[in-house]
Amino acid sequence: MLPALLANCHRLHDWITSVLTVSPLNFRFIEPPSSGMRLFVTSDLDNVRHIFTSNFSNYPKGHEFAEIFGIFGDGIFNVDGDSWRRQRAKAQMLMCRPQFRAFVSRCSRDKVEKALLPLLAHFAGTGEACNLQDVFMRLTFDTTTMVVSGTDTGCLVISLPEVPFARAVDDATRVLLIRHIVPLSWWKLARRLGIGYERTMAAALRTCDQFVNETIEKAQGESEDSADLLASYLNDEENANAFLRDTIMNLIFAGRDASAMALCWFFYLVTKNPHVVSNILEELDAINSTTTPDGMVTIDPDELRPLVYLHAALSETLRLYPPIPLEHKSVLAADVLPSGHEVIPGDEIVVSMYAMGRMESVWGSDCREFRPERWISDDGKLRYVPSYKFMSFVRGPRTCLGKDMAFVQLNAAAAAVVKNFEIEAVPGHTVEPKLSIVLHMKNGFMVRVKRRHVLNNLLIRQMHRPVSYET
Repeated sequence: MLPALLANCHRLHDWITSVLTVSPLNFRFIEPPSSGMRLFVTSDLDNVRHIFTSNFSNYPKGHEFAEIFGIFGDGIFNVDGDSWRRQRAKAQMLMCRPQFRAFVSRCSRDKVEKALLPLLAHFAGTGEACNLQDVFMRLTFDTTTMVVSGTDTGCLVISLPEVPFARAVDDATRVLLIRHIVPLSWWKLARRLGIGYERTMAAALRTCDQFVNETIEKAQGESEDSADLLASYLNDEENANAFLRDTIMNLIFAGRDASAMALCWFFYLVTKNPHVVSNILEELDAINSTTTPDGMVTIDPDELRPLVYLHAALSETLRLYPPIPLEHKSVLAADVLPSGHEVIPGDEIVVSMYAMGRMESVWGSDCREFRPERWISDDGKLRYVPSYKFMSFVRGPRTCLGKDMAFVQLNAAAAAVVKNFEIEAVPGHTVEPKLSIVLHMKNGFMVRVKRRHVLNNLLIRQMHRPVSYET
């Protein structure tokens, strides 16, 4: 299978989807005998529920996962067992505090109002094309570093300054995927020799360590009353700098990339589906908002929580384009999966969430269509979808702790941009997934931005009536 993999690396996720479609839902990937690499790839709902919940303890991240993701050290994403349980309990306690939730909401609103809207207004004024992926990566990087460490990196400004840490994370995510698809012995040799992609990873690691260590040093001199996560961790004297480094690196990576990519793919999809914009605008018109002196409409994130259609549109985006498209698990003891396939220690299991969103057996014959209505019940409320079917936030004991925080950020940014601007994709610009552990857009997302006015909103809604939530 190695030649087929190499020939399809540029479209890896779609290739995996095509193989899982005809397999169906499961296949074994066997690399050369000398590599010792055995992958079992699945998008089978029963297998997913078994692996992530029913027999969770038998499917840890594993030693190989920790080696591949060495950039995260001994942080919560890499570890299993007691260390993972302790870290998760601590993080969950901190994130559930009302003070922290209010802090997240305030940071999200401030960054949208004071940085995102002015930047897009600048592009609307000049008429020049902008890379919306770059804009959202900067937005979520600034917001996440504020929430995690109390530091505003200030990279979402009109000058669009180069941010070495952000560039280093981009380089690292590309290398992480390559480590998934080549044998462990091969990439470890390249790392030892300091060649190829592993040379890039080494440089990225140095840059990340420098940024995180400087952030910790700065926080140690700040007030202990801050509501950010790092301040809370610093109050626990048992936390050494190595632990703080790994924790901050894990949290920044998770918050920045996942939210940014969700927003990118959301606007990519709504530019192709103007009726979705019309429905979102109608929802937004029904809630409280404030108009600034320069004509920008701003909305408190708490006002957005009850909105059904906006949440459905974001969920539908995450279904089709999950920011982390693959999940990786090891096998602790021999087991028989619900599909009837046997797995043994040494096997590595890869769950493709990207493929799951494109399987008719999972989502129906319209699985490749962007239909927010599939998330809405006949009575106009959000439809319950089991987490083993919608895996963007994983499921089971390792369910993403930042899900609520992510939706606060997504709602705030998506609502503000839709309410104030018309986004049009630059004609001829190609959008496709990048070879990366995160579902980045290979060529970015080039758009033109126009200010939206009240008359435009009315015309859009009239063009796309009636609004129906029927499924």
